[in-house]
Amino acid sequence: MNREEKQEVVLALQQKMQEYGNFYIADTSSLTVEKVNNIRRKCFESGIEMKVAKNTLIKIAIDGLEGDSSEIFAALKGQSAILFSKVGNAPAKLIKALRKAGSDKPVLKAAYIDSAIFMGDNQLDALTSLKSREELIGEIVGLLQSPAKNVVSALKSSGGKLAGIVKTLQEREG
Repeated sequence: MNREEKQEVVLALQQKMQEYGNFYIADTSSLTVEKVNNIRRKCFESGIEMKVAKNTLIKIAIDGLEGDSSEIFAALKGQSAILFSKVGNAPAKLIKALRKAGSDKPVLKAAYIDSAIFMGDNQLDALTSLKSREELIGEIVGLLQSPAKNVVSALKSSGGKLAGIVKTLQEREG
């Protein structure tokens, strides 16, 4: 691979890292081609993009990210596959599902989720329980709507008492 090809790979990796915002580095060494292809298929079905690159090129790509991500460099040993996802916990759920199917690989080396870094396979359970941005926004909206719904239902259910107060307040404003 010449210098230009390496630079293209680094730029492509950086673009994916910025586009997705979340990526996992996993160890897929000693897996057969059939098993790796199966993982790729499952990734595609889950909206996850899987790339394999040399550790030095991955390191250069990560170095170009905003903030200090040098902690992840310790995970770049052996064969590394990168799993890109828009949803932060999707690759962790996929890895757990693959393990339930009887495989001990892929092993999680590190994860980068919205600038937070998780190191090691022992973080897999924590990563699967992370909520996506959309789930968190949904919960917040639900919490904000709850008090308003309570007030409206109290106004409707109390008959004339509260309804009279609301009518009086409306007349004052007008």
